[in-house]
Amino acid sequence: MSRAQQPSRRTVLTAAVAVAVAGGTVPAAAAAQRPATAADDPGQAPARPIDYHSWTTYREWRLGVAQGARAVAGARPGVLIGAPAGRTDYTDPHTGTTATWEYATWTSPVHRLTVPATEVVSSWNAHTPEGTWLQVELQGTYSDGTETPWYVMGRWAAGDQDIKRTSVDGQADGKSSIWTDTFAIDDASTGLRLTSYRLRLTLYRRPGTQLTPTVWRLGAMGSDVPDRFTVPASTPGLAQELDVPRYSQEIHKGQYPQYDGGGEAWCSPTSSQMIVEYWGGRLTPEQLSWVDPTYADPQVDHAARFTYDAQYEGCGNWPFNAAYAATFEGLQGVVTRLASLTDLETLIAAGIPAITSQSFLKTELTGAGYGTSGHLMTVIGFTADGDVIANDPASPSDDAVRRVYLRREFENIWLRTKRYNASGKVVSGTGGVCYLYFPAHPSPRQRMALAAVGVH
Repeated sequence: MSRAQQPSRRTVLTAAVAVAVAGGTVPAAAAAQRPATAADDPGQAPARPIDYHSWTTYREWRLGVAQGARAVAGARPGVLIGAPAGRTDYTDPHTGTTATWEYATWTSPVHRLTVPATEVVSSWNAHTPEGTWLQVELQGTYSDGTETPWYVMGRWAAGDQDIKRTSVDGQADGKSSIWTDTFAIDDASTGLRLTSYRLRLTLYRRPGTQLTPTVWRLGAMGSDVPDRFTVPASTPGLAQELDVPRYSQEIHKGQYPQYDGGGEAWCSPTSSQMIVEYWGGRLTPEQLSWVDPTYADPQVDHAARFTYDAQYEGCGNWPFNAAYAATFEGLQGVVTRLASLTDLETLIAAGIPAITSQSFLKTELTGAGYGTSGHLMTVIGFTADGDVIANDPASPSDDAVRRVYLRREFENIWLRTKRYNASGKVVSGTGGVCYLYFPAHPSPRQRMALAAVGVH
């Protein structure tokens, strides 16, 4: 979480560009987005403004272009290093250490977006044993027919001994930029959009070994969410609550400054750990042995360490959190957007909680008791009146984590793309971003619910 008076690194970027929108210039992530209208296609309802697409099956992995990589079948199909394509040196920018790695690549087929996008966020699920890591890149085609460069969307390992997990700053081509984990059109008011993309995996291992990363899911969410301060109200349709563990981020304040120091900085890993444990994910005493034994809920400290992005200097990297969840056996995770609270009801009805990202003034969410320029919480159900039941980690204790928030207030602060901050300036909203963690082999009902919100 990042309170309004202490904005996160992501929020510094999005708030700055949103203020630029209000002032007449329109860079990156908060640029104006054109809503679908009846004039676009009078015979059709507006298309869902979100396109999540992934590669997960053996057939899909076989469709990619492999250089040294190999698709494997089985209960959880994936891609791994077969015969390395070559060797390369990598100097870790956060340690200064240079090491030589064998590598192999896999490049996806081109995916044509059903909704030409102003933003794209990739996510992946993988196993990276010690001595291995991976890089994810995106390259796309604009609506004017030109192409983006290959953008690095993340360099990732489950551990932190071989490389420091990192996003890559300073990537831009004059038409788009990478903001930590998000591809964004610089000036969406021009009508420029990303119409298609492909993803490239580079898998690394120590030379002369048989080690290999294995990637089970690779995908991306493209979106063109209508630019809006308010969203239409939905009709309540579900009264149900899931039994999700409750963890407070606030009891960790001041812990492990090297992982951004707990407290409000740890909303993302705290929320992630709640849902991991809901699905049965557990850490062993050996895995937690590095944590100070006087700290309560050491698994939250663990989640913070293993979602930490050394460039962002925080634990709020969206795909790093999804990838962390998928390191637990039998789980997978994606980053996407949802279009309404009805989507959340569909997931809750199938037993799938969701982690939502929102920002708001203290006066905009009754009962929260704080304002925030960016915060993650876990939606676990709905009351009989349709209000949102959330495990909000911005609580003074684990017992206080369960909250009930008014439906209309929650819906608006989560789904809007623009808002006014405490100074009255226009800043950005998250437009329905969420993390979804669910079984590697969902039940038929879970598959139907996920498909209904665009996740396959």
